[in-house]
Amino acid sequence: MRQITADIVFPISAPPVKNGVITIDSNGKILNIDQRENHESSNLETYEGIIVPGFVNTHCHLELSHMKSVAPTGTGLLPFLKTVVNFRDVSEDQIMTAIKAGDLEMQQEGIVAVGDISNKTDTVATKSKSPIRYYTFVEMFDFMQNDWADKTFDDYYKVFEEQSNGNGNRKSCVPHAPYTVSQKLFSKLKKETNKGMTISIHNQETPHEDAFFLNKTGDFLKFYETFQISIDDFKPSGKTAIHYALENMNPSCRTLFVHNTMTGSEDIQKAHDWGGKNVFWATCANANLYIENRMPDYQKFIDNDAQMTIGTDSLTSNWQLSIIDEMRTISKFQSYIPFETLLKWATLNGAKALGFEEDLGSIEVGKTPGLNLLNMNESLKITNDTKVKKLA
Repeated sequence: MRQITADIVFPISAPPVKNGVITIDSNGKILNIDQRENHESSNLETYEGIIVPGFVNTHCHLELSHMKSVAPTGTGLLPFLKTVVNFRDVSEDQIMTAIKAGDLEMQQEGIVAVGDISNKTDTVATKSKSPIRYYTFVEMFDFMQNDWADKTFDDYYKVFEEQSNGNGNRKSCVPHAPYTVSQKLFSKLKKETNKGMTISIHNQETPHEDAFFLNKTGDFLKFYETFQISIDDFKPSGKTAIHYALENMNPSCRTLFVHNTMTGSEDIQKAHDWGGKNVFWATCANANLYIENRMPDYQKFIDNDAQMTIGTDSLTSNWQLSIIDEMRTISKFQSYIPFETLLKWATLNGAKALGFEEDLGSIEVGKTPGLNLLNMNESLKITNDTKVKKLA
């Protein structure tokens, strides 16, 4: 049994506790939360700073870790996607080494759960041994070609079957993005869903995505032409991209919309009308800056009571896999967001989005959420010197 104390404990599900003491067993399960005055100081592990639950990274592509620094910054989404497609084939040893290093980096950064996109089986071995709990999203896309849907689904379903469900891990088959999934493939994926699942989908990362669905304009026309894919049969709906996704997905599932760089208030309201409390939003601030040199307007999400979560995306589109660094970036560019709000995005909201809230996301008796120490004072300002120390 350990008794751990710091200047402030943030349970997330309850108000902060000054000079709080957390008692845990040998497995990290929370046994009690109270205050320092109730304990002998000699029995306490005492730290300066604040204690928070383990972080939840709701969006990552661990299998792309070998592509760090390959893609140039600031090119926009479509040139970035071409780079990813063209540079995926490297040696297996290089890929596996980078995957293990990425998983270890996240452990060291106090991340206890990850929503991870997989198109292959490269990450299976690492995930099965990692202390991180993974929700693997096997992502499917047929470039909106209905006649490709059956083969696409069958091929990716084999990848899905090989993903591990052990060690507390979970998995789902999911669509990549509105602009890459035909109605037929959406239909096949929808048949695989049930109420207990989380479904992830990339959403509104670039202005060109909405332009494509609104009136069939923008750079997606060149994107499809580059890959010699016909979109002659595609008819614009006059609605933004998220509407196409909502029309073809299951509102009874937890649904995680990812990036949302261009998502507006009407889009958020439409999604909430569709799925209610099942709707979650993942923001990857550093990746947004890396690729598009822009970020979402978080005030729109706050004003609409959106359940925000935080992801890192991959090392292809980020400099590191660190939730505290994502929080630092958000604080730097949109400093009106309170620290406690960001902390909830990074912990409990993420755990709920992945269906892991029974054990993770908040410091509560009976949970095993992991404990992170942040070297912060009562000002609660995240600076360049803010670091994470994993305590449990």
